[in-house]
Amino acid sequence: MDIRKNLLTAFLVSGLCMGGVPAYCYMSPEASSLYQQACSAEHQQDLKEAIAKLEQAIAISGGDAMLYTKLAGIYSEIDEFDKALENYNKVIKINPEDAFIYISIGSIYENQGKYKDALNAYQKALDLFPEYKYNYFNLGNVNYQLKNYKEAIKDYNSFLETYSGHLEARENLAGSYLALKDYKNAETQYSKLYEKNPDNFKHNYEYGIALLNNGDSEKSAKFLEKAIEIDAENDSAHLGLAQAYQDLGKNEMSYEQYQIVLKNMPNLNTVRLDYANLLADMDKNTEAVVQYNMYIKAFPDDIKGYGNIAGVYKKLQNYDKAIENYLIAISKDDKNIDYKKDIANCYHNKKDYQTALKYYEEVLAVEPKDFNIRFNKALALHALNKYEDAISIYKELLSEKNEKAIKTNLNDALVSRGHELIEAGNTKDAIAYFKDAIKGGYTEGYVYYGLAKAYRKDGDNSKAAENYEKAISIDPEKTAYSAEYSEFISDLYSTKVEVKSSDKSSELPSINLSVNSPQETPKETEKAKPAQTSQSKPATSDVAVKKSKDFITQGDKNYKENNYDAAVKNYQDALQLVPNDEVTLLKIGNIYKMKEDNTKAINFYQKSIIVNPEYTDGWFNLGLAYANENNLIESQKSFEKVIEIDPDYNSGYAYYALGMAFEHQGKKADAVKNYKTFIKHNNDKDLKNTVEEMIKKLQ
Repeated sequence: MDIRKNLLTAFLVSGLCMGGVPAYCYMSPEASSLYQQACSAEHQQDLKEAIAKLEQAIAISGGDAMLYTKLAGIYSEIDEFDKALENYNKVIKINPEDAFIYISIGSIYENQGKYKDALNAYQKALDLFPEYKYNYFNLGNVNYQLKNYKEAIKDYNSFLETYSGHLEARENLAGSYLALKDYKNAETQYSKLYEKNPDNFKHNYEYGIALLNNGDSEKSAKFLEKAIEIDAENDSAHLGLAQAYQDLGKNEMSYEQYQIVLKNMPNLNTVRLDYANLLADMDKNTEAVVQYNMYIKAFPDDIKGYGNIAGVYKKLQNYDKAIENYLIAISKDDKNIDYKKDIANCYHNKKDYQTALKYYEEVLAVEPKDFNIRFNKALALHALNKYEDAISIYKELLSEKNEKAIKTNLNDALVSRGHELIEAGNTKDAIAYFKDAIKGGYTEGYVYYGLAKAYRKDGDNSKAAENYEKAISIDPEKTAYSAEYSEFISDLYSTKVEVKSSDKSSELPSINLSVNSPQETPKETEKAKPAQTSQSKPATSDVAVKKSKDFITQGDKNYKENNYDAAVKNYQDALQLVPNDEVTLLKIGNIYKMKEDNTKAINFYQKSIIVNPEYTDGWFNLGLAYANENNLIESQKSFEKVIEIDPDYNSGYAYYALGMAFEHQGKKADAVKNYKTFIKHNNDKDLKNTVEEMIKKLQ
């Protein structure tokens, strides 16, 4: 900033003798006359004549300080500063307590750029005459030039206590704060200058920078925009504006400003880190990597370059490059916990859980309560099948925060550990883990499948069967459960029994196939599935078969008399003796269907086809039950299975049912195709006429 020159001539000392010699001048009359002539010549701007008269006077009265003071002042006016200083020093010898002479000397040194000498002179004047407050401005100026900003601030503040309206002092005070990066005080001073004269405010750039660094990016942008309007070549203003826009999320506008700066100053590598960060935020990742590398080349010891480029590689899922750069950053600062967290995360994403754990441990040694790191550690342990350790951490975390993700992972670990314990032969603990998972809200069939396996190993066949059935009812598409259940049933008995079906689906009440929308079936998410086994029928003793038939006969009787609950009890008693009887399972399903309990009906129909996968009645009734549940997709699959097993099943009724399933899905062409096939298989004229009308409507 420009510093105002303070050339103080002799009048600052004692006033120029324009009308007479001051009272303290004791010179001869002749010397006094020459002094007056010198003053007159000065007034007429004949400084050469003034100097001559003063030198004559000094020759007569050489010990008079006033003459030297006057002569020094005139030499200052004509920029003969060495002669001026020579004469001021003569004055000091005569009157060493004259503070204003030191101010005049300081002014000369200041104009010569000898700021240290000027500072010494002004300080001497302050020591002699501290009441002269204007001298603080002089001190402030030379301290400002010497970049002694802290001292300059003290001096300017002292000066402004008396001269609060002094523009230049406040400008320099603001500049001193800015130079020290004391942006808060700089903003305060620039704000006062702006409020005093907004139309002629000259410090838009400086004010904008102070505002930017105080976090007021929006206001900063306005002043920096003004600075650029005034001077479009102000690259510093463009850079500040780029950063302000970046803070405001105006990335495109920020990008434009960075482009201007780097075009004009291609070697300005200090800006490349912020620029690269902007590019990364804009998903210009390739460009960002280029800029980060240029920054790293220029500043190889700045870990931020390595850390930030690693962040981009991590975002791009290039975990090897990310780790490489994070490791460089850590080699320069091994205390940086954030980078260790990122390294752990990269190894975790690479599925290198063992190395991830190493870094999780290092982080937790410094931040043992970090919730996310503990959770990630548990996930890594979980992935490494270290279920016990994972479970311990999950439970600890859950006691701190009741979060769904923790519950889900805890339950999964409990179930996985339970299956592991079954393989190890520890069914007691396995059952406890499974029950804990169920208590915690685990709802997938896998937990009941685990319980079934555990109870089966313990020989508790009743509970095993119960849990197999639960697993199948929850996840009917998981054939592993059905296959193992069938194997389990087969293992219970040793004599094969054949039971003929006398309960045809055509005898069932009609089912309304009208639906609103299909339902999706659950997807298979199993971790481990047992191998598919053959569906052989178990064998049973003759006594058991006879007793089973007696229960079935009684059940049929109760069924005809509409005593459905009693019939179900009879059929279930029969199944205790011959559990693989698909017809009896079908009968129970039919009763539940009649009672409009489709869930239980589906369960028993499924059991019937588990026992006998070729059982068309079971598949057909299962399809009807699914239709009643509005699950047209599964209904369609069931009817297609019937046709696959027996294309002429029940005089083609499977085609009719399949056609209706397609029709209600809006698949008209498929519906017509199956209705036409039904007509070929069925001889019922009335029904055929009805179906032909249905075909006409669809076409």
